[in-house]
Amino acid sequence: YLVTSRPTAVNLADAVAKLKVIVSAAADGSRSDVLGEYIEAAEQMLIDDVKDNEAIGKHGAAWILKHHPCNPLDNNKVSIITHCNTGSLATAGYGTALGIIRSLHTSKSLRQVFYTETRPYNQGSRLTGYELIHDTIPCTLITDSMAAALMSTKKDSENIAAVIVGADRVATNGDTANKIGTYALAVLARYHGVKFLVAAPKTTVDMETKSGADIRIEERPQIEVLTIKGPRVAPQHDNGSGEQELVQGSLEEVYVAARGTHAWNPAFDVTPAELIDAIVTEKGVVEKDARGVFQWEKVFGAGAAMIASEPEVVKPLDMLPDGITALEPNKH
Repeated sequence: YLVTSRPTAVNLADAVAKLKVIVSAAADGSRSDVLGEYIEAAEQMLIDDVKDNEAIGKHGAAWILKHHPCNPLDNNKVSIITHCNTGSLATAGYGTALGIIRSLHTSKSLRQVFYTETRPYNQGSRLTGYELIHDTIPCTLITDSMAAALMSTKKDSENIAAVIVGADRVATNGDTANKIGTYALAVLARYHGVKFLVAAPKTTVDMETKSGADIRIEERPQIEVLTIKGPRVAPQHDNGSGEQELVQGSLEEVYVAARGTHAWNPAFDVTPAELIDAIVTEKGVVEKDARGVFQWEKVFGAGAAMIASEPEVVKPLDMLPDGITALEPNKH
């Protein structure tokens, strides 16, 4: 059930498979033996995941500072755009994309984080916002539809260096399935000349999946698009601090569409490898060679080169409207 509950994501299936091996090996022992082996393995997964996330954070932060022009007027600090939740609430701790952000913040290299609300389930506004505010990381919430305006008007003034996202599954050719809205951010980043990074442990890279065309995309109930949930705002809105008082313990679901509305609700989309500048793993940053092929040898050894040598690249340029022949960075 756990594996089939998340058909797009690969990490859950990987963890389940590893724990099944542990349980099977201990099957001849007592019930307490099996339980003990299981708990010990799960606790080690926790330790390893946090360690891997911290490594992702370190590698990603270093890559961004190396590839982004310095801004001495702002103490060389950069701003980042992120999507969905990739922090301690989505991992065992620290985070992947949010781990890179935490690493930049720790090294005093972070100016600002712009995080999307991530409709329809608002993982950004609810979860990422909670983590950023808890860690006192400078942050600003934007709606998903504000990303283009943000890059267009504030790229230079805010020194926006990169869009960083997590991943639910990365295909051999680099096509990446992630929370719906990721693909749109990648297109916008390319047009505006902003680096686009995917942050994920090597277990997210599925060497059995050739391209994004082979990734099954989970579709969720339309009610998630038609409604929104949250605590009720108290009648006295202003508590004197500029913040709104909320009614503790309240959780209401409100309909936000016209009655009778039909909604399409894919939980993920696939960003073509062509739009991804680098994939950050715990083993290092994976980049593309002159042919546009991701060099997985750093993560999986020399054998990975043969698997990825002939990737099936899904090119978004083929789907542009008539009259538009290229998606070049904005030079202005």
